[in-house]
Amino acid sequence: MKTGYDVIIRPIITENSMELAEDKKYVFKVAKDANKTEVRKAIEEIFGVEVAKVNVSNVSGKKKRMGLKYGRTSSYKKAVVTLTPQSKEIELFQNM
Repeated sequence: MKTGYDVIIRPIITENSMELAEDKKYVFKVAKDANKTEVRKAIEEIFGVEVAKVNVSNVSGKKKRMGLKYGRTSSYKKAVVTLTPQSKEIELFQNM
């Protein structure tokens, strides 16, 4: 059985994700086999908040070159979690 920490890998902290955090939308890197309901349960379990909506997308790896050889960075799954208006904010994104 998966725990919430098996589903949520890490938060994605970029300039765009910090702007979304003002609207109670938070971006996380999640396990490749996770679905929306697993992400919802994991966020509610870990942070103790109410989730209104979850959007999940697959991000493909970028093409990279090192000398004469080409390779790719690893692909991952990304989740944008929207909280309900009456829910508290996630403290991890507060001090950024």
